[in-house]
Amino acid sequence: MKEKYFYYEQDEFFDELLTSKGNPRNPAKKVVSLINSLGTEEIEQRQKAAELTIKDMGISFTVYSDGENIDRSWPYDIIPRIISSKEWDPVAEGLKQRSRALNKFINDVYNEQKVFKDNIAPYSLIKNSKNYKPQCKGITPKHEVWAHICGSDLVRDQNGKFYVLEDNLRVPSGVSYMLENRHVTKRVLPELFLKNNILPIDDYPLRLYETLKSISPRRIKKPIICVLTPGIFNSAYFEHSYLAQSMGAELVEGPDLFTSNNIVYMHTVDGPVRVDVVYRRIDDDYLDPDAFREDSCVGVKGIFKAWKKGNVGIANAPGSGVADDKAVYSYVPKFIEYYLNEKPLIDNVPTYLCVNKEDMDYVIENIASLVVKPANESGGYGILIGPQSSKKEQTEYIKKIKKNPREFIAQPTIKISTNPTRIKGSIQPRHVDLRPFILQGKESWVTNGGLTRVALKEKSLIVNSSQGGGSKDTWIIEAS
Repeated sequence: MKEKYFYYEQDEFFDELLTSKGNPRNPAKKVVSLINSLGTEEIEQRQKAAELTIKDMGISFTVYSDGENIDRSWPYDIIPRIISSKEWDPVAEGLKQRSRALNKFINDVYNEQKVFKDNIAPYSLIKNSKNYKPQCKGITPKHEVWAHICGSDLVRDQNGKFYVLEDNLRVPSGVSYMLENRHVTKRVLPELFLKNNILPIDDYPLRLYETLKSISPRRIKKPIICVLTPGIFNSAYFEHSYLAQSMGAELVEGPDLFTSNNIVYMHTVDGPVRVDVVYRRIDDDYLDPDAFREDSCVGVKGIFKAWKKGNVGIANAPGSGVADDKAVYSYVPKFIEYYLNEKPLIDNVPTYLCVNKEDMDYVIENIASLVVKPANESGGYGILIGPQSSKKEQTEYIKKIKKNPREFIAQPTIKISTNPTRIKGSIQPRHVDLRPFILQGKESWVTNGGLTRVALKEKSLIVNSSQGGGSKDTWIIEAS
């Protein structure tokens, strides 16, 4: 009899596949049984096959290091993450609810600003936000939707409860890696798909296309849709090209587009072609040198005015980043009640805003036990994890907080859930988060699961691939 490959015991954290005694949870029983039957040597061979597949398929991401752009193969772990549909369905509904409320907030910010007049949130929330764009005042996009694609990061606590950790509404990335993780898993572990009722995710490009089509200003059968990329040196260029190809859209850079009479056109060998929708993968500041940064070389002159006139749809809309702020995040439960007259279906992690004197005093006093984050950073940069930090690091961080309290928030250190992960030929628990993708256009939709990111270093909570994290295929399993 083979020794159990898929086994460990732990009771400090909630493990999503194994109980504290090392037994498989119900949705994972078939997976654990099959992997144990394959044994260590076979799993190692299949992991190597997966890595070769990733290399052959050109699945990569770019790391910026010391002024250089380094392409690396996408870090993938062969052991899938498994969530039952019974657990997932209420989370998906909560994410749709959250997207609706955030879009209502953004529209309110740039129009009536009732949320501030009714004292639901302070005006300083946007007054001091670098993502607030006054150029967008008085604009209401089609369907009153600003953030058409949102990637909300989720974690589970020691009881297995889901929480939203943050919302990404500017140019959320990672969905192509979610799709490719599934393709790779199907290649190297096909047996698992015969024995489990796994909900599909490969309809995402079609759903994205339909979302973008719904914001076209022209009511035509096949609107011209472009994915606007900064170019091949961008860290997410693989994703930009992947999504454009998957949707049958045009992949363009700034010089490929131009405006005339407030209409956007694309240069082609047959002459100018009118563009209906631009899925932009560049930041607001670089989108249009006429409206934002004059020195932008990657944007399109006049595209903002064309959007303002209603002649082109832009996803995500300029200015939507005002809600992509960890200070705004803390008010989302209030927004849900205010705009939708509903109770939040999924909770935030408790959050302290350093801009509030009482909160700042608490954070400074308890910094050794908290996770402190810059309000407008992404990628896991600039985070202080109190329990894993030194006194010197804490002192330096306190100086930063006191200098600019608006730019920092803090949260309790959650005992984030773990998943079995292949580490040097054995299975070990590693912390994970989850980024599902919410589409909002004429209708809303949520991916079945999302991109699971793994902190590959022992005891680490940093899951970002740019900082040594990995990823897994994420399964939502429907009970048979």
